Amino acid sequence: MPLFWICLALLCGILLSSSLSFPIWSWILIALIAIITLLPPVYRRLYASISHHQQQIAQTLKIPTPAIYPLIILFFCAGAVRYQLSQPKVDPSFIAYYNDQDTECIIQGVLVEPPDVRDSYVNLRLQTERYQEVNSKSPITVHGLLLTRVAPYVTFSYGDRIRVQGYLVTPSENEDFSYRDYLANQGIFSYMDYPAATQLQGGLGNPFYSILYTIKQKAIELVYSYLPDPEASLVAGILLGVESGISTDVQEAFRLTGTSHIIVISGFNITIVSGLFIFLFSRFLGRYRGAILAVVGIMLYTLLVGANAAVVRAAILGMLTLIGHLIGRRQAGINSLTFTAGVMAVISPTVLWDVSFQLSFAATLGIMLYAEPFTDWFIKTAGHFISQDKAIKIASPVSEYFLITLAAQLTTLPLMIYYFKRISLTSLIANPLILPAQPALMVLAGLAVIFGLVIRPLGQLLAWTTWPFAAYTIRVVEWLANIPHGSIALGQAAFATILLFYALLFAITFARNKIRKISFHLAPAIPLAAMAVTTIFIWKAAFYAPDGRLHVSILDVGTGDAVLIQSPTGRDVLINGGPSTVKLSDALGRRMPPFDKSLDWLVVADIDDEDLSGIQNNIPRFPATNVLWAGNTFGTRNITDLQDAFKSASIPITRMQAGQKLELGDGADLSAMSVNNKGAVLLLEWRNFRMLLPMALDFGSIDEILHSPTMRNTSAMLLAESGFAPLNPPELIHWLNPQLAVLSVATADKSGLPSPETIQALEGYNLLRTDQNGWIEITTDGNQMWVEVEK
Repeated sequence: MPLFWICLALLCGILLSSSLSFPIWSWILIALIAIITLLPPVYRRLYASISHHQQQIAQTLKIPTPAIYPLIILFFCAGAVRYQLSQPKVDPSFIAYYNDQDTECIIQGVLVEPPDVRDSYVNLRLQTERYQEVNSKSPITVHGLLLTRVAPYVTFSYGDRIRVQGYLVTPSENEDFSYRDYLANQGIFSYMDYPAATQLQGGLGNPFYSILYTIKQKAIELVYSYLPDPEASLVAGILLGVESGISTDVQEAFRLTGTSHIIVISGFNITIVSGLFIFLFSRFLGRYRGAILAVVGIMLYTLLVGANAAVVRAAILGMLTLIGHLIGRRQAGINSLTFTAGVMAVISPTVLWDVSFQLSFAATLGIMLYAEPFTDWFIKTAGHFISQDKAIKIASPVSEYFLITLAAQLTTLPLMIYYFKRISLTSLIANPLILPAQPALMVLAGLAVIFGLVIRPLGQLLAWTTWPFAAYTIRVVEWLANIPHGSIALGQAAFATILLFYALLFAITFARNKIRKISFHLAPAIPLAAMAVTTIFIWKAAFYAPDGRLHVSILDVGTGDAVLIQSPTGRDVLINGGPSTVKLSDALGRRMPPFDKSLDWLVVADIDDEDLSGIQNNIPRFPATNVLWAGNTFGTRNITDLQDAFKSASIPITRMQAGQKLELGDGADLSAMSVNNKGAVLLLEWRNFRMLLPMALDFGSIDEILHSPTMRNTSAMLLAESGFAPLNPPELIHWLNPQLAVLSVATADKSGLPSPETIQALEGYNLLRTDQNGWIEITTDGNQMWVEVEK
C-alpha cells in the first residue's frame, strides 16, 4: 500500500498545482524539508517518539511507519513541480506568443503525426520552426505545436516540412465545450483555420514511425477493400483506432446505447491483443522469450493505434501483468493502476484532464473493486434456487458479459453524466449482447490484415469471416438505439455532486469490503453469438440477391444528391455521390452485397462540389466498372482530382450524350433527356414506372419538359438542387404531377434550402425529405410502387 499512497500523492500534487499560483521554489523548499525528515538521525528520533503500544496498534491496523508521511509530502511536491515545469513559457520563441494578431503570417513546421483525414477537412499537427509576418522579411525561430485545418483534397504525409499562410488564433471555447482546454491538454495552444498550405520537403520524420504509419495506412486500405461500410469503418476503429470513417448516425447509436467504448481502442482491445500475443509467442518460443516478445508486441500495437491515454493505461497494466507472471509474482490491482496513472502523469501531467483517461481509469477501478463482489452476490443469490455448482458455472458468463459491465458503469456513471449530460438505460442490455462477438471480431480482423499484407486473397477470406461479427454489432446497437426513451438527456451536473457521489461510493465500499486481488480474463465469443451472426450472414446474402424489382434509393448524404439504382436483374448504378465521403460509404455499404461491392456504372450527372466530393475516396471501396460523365471535365479542383482518380484506377470514362440510354436489364432504362455544361437531366423508366432525376436542371430543360406530353403524371421526381425555388417552379411540379416528390437536403441547411416557395408549391403532393425521413427507398414492379424510409 505505500506505493498506492505515494502515487496518489503525486497525482494530487499535479491537480492542486494547476489551481494554485505558488512559485516553484516554494514546492521545492517543502520537498527539502520532507527529505530532511527521512535522514536516519531525524527519522530515528521521530520513530522513537512513538510509544511501543502505539507501534503495536499501527502494526495491527497495517498503518505505515512514520517514513511514509514525509514520502507522501515529497511526492506531492514532486507532482506540483512536474506540472509547473510542463507548462510552456509564452515568450517570443513560443508560437502561441503570436496568437490573435491582425495580420496574416507564414509559419513553417514539420508534420509530427499522419494527417487526420475527416469527412470535409484534414487536421495537421505541426512542430513549428519559423514564424514570419506576411509583410516582414525576417523570420523568427519558434517552437511549439500548431494545429491547422486544411481542405480535404490537400495531401501531406508524416515528416513533411510544410509552410502555411493564414491567421494564427487561440483555439475557441464556448459554454458547452472548450476546444482551447482540449487542445491545451495535448500541448497545443495555437490554431490556424484553412490556410494556404505548401509542402517544402518530405521525409523528415523518424524512420521507425514512418514505417509504422505506412503499415497502418496499408492496413486501413486493406480493411476498406475487404469489407463494406459501415462494417469496414467499425473494424478500422476497433482494430486500428481510426474512427473518422464511422458515420455520425452510427456513432450516435453507439453513444445512445452506452457502447462507445467498443469503437475506440481501450483496455478491452489491449486485453484481447495481449492475450493473443501471449498465446502465439509463448507457444512457439517458450515462456520467457514469448513474454518478452508479447511486451514488444503490445508496445508496437500501442504506437500503431495512436497511443491515446486509455490505450497507454491499458498497455502499461498489461505489461505489468506479463512481467508479474514472468517473475512469479501476482499483480496488486489497485497498486498497479495507481502506479500506471503516476507514470503517465510524470510523462504528461495534462493526461489527468483527458476524458478518455478518466473514463478508462474509472472503468478499470470499478472492475477491480466490484466485479468479484457482484459475482459472489450472484452466486449466493442463485444458490437459493439452484445448486451451488450450477450457480458457479452460470456465474462465469453472467459475470463476464453483465456483472463486469455493471461494475465498470458504476464508477464511470458520474463522469458520463458530467461530460456527456446523458444516461443510457439500454447499455446494460447492449453490452452483454455485443461483447461476446468482440474477441472474435478483433482476432479475425487482425489476422485478415496481417495475412492480407502478405497474401491478399487469404486476407480477403479471413475478412469474410469477420463481417458477420461487425454487422451483428452494428445492427444490435442501432436496434437498441431506436428504443424510445432508451437514453435520457440530463442537464449540467455540478462538479461538487460528482465528487460527493464518489466520496459516498468509496466510503461504503471500504467500510464493508476489503479490496480483493482479482484477475480478469475475457472469454471468447460464446456459441450463441456465433450462431446468431452466422444466421444474419446467410440471410443477408439472400436479401441481396436480385428480386426482380427495381429499387431506387435516395441516400441521406446531406445537401446534394446521391441516388443508387438497383435493377431487376441485379445491376447497380450510382448517380452522383453527395458531399460526404463517410455518409456515402456508410449508405452504400448497407445496400451493396457485402462481398461484391463493385458498381456497374457510376454516373456523374452534376459537377457541383456538393454532388462530387463524396465520390473520390470511395472509388477503392466501391469500384465502378464504367463511368458515364455529363458536364465539363474541367473548372474546379474537385473535377480534376476525380478525373485523375478514375484514370489511376483504370476506369473507362464515357461522355454522356443527350438521348443516350443505359440498359439496366429486363427493359429498365436510364436515359439522358438533356445534357449541358453542368450535367444532365435523367429519366428512369421501367414498364409503367417513370422517375425524373433532374440532377443538372436548367431553364432550357424546364421548357423542354413543359412541352413534352410524355412527362405528364410521373411516378416520382427528385427535386432539383435540393429544393432551390427557381429550378422547381410550380408549373413544372403541376405538369409532372408526381405521385411522390423526393427532396435530398441536409438538416438545417446553411443556404436555407429548401426554398419556402418550393415547399408551398408541393402542398397537396406526397413529399419525403432526407433531412426529416433519412434515406428513402422506392421499390417497384413496374406497375405498383412501394416506399420505405429510415424514420
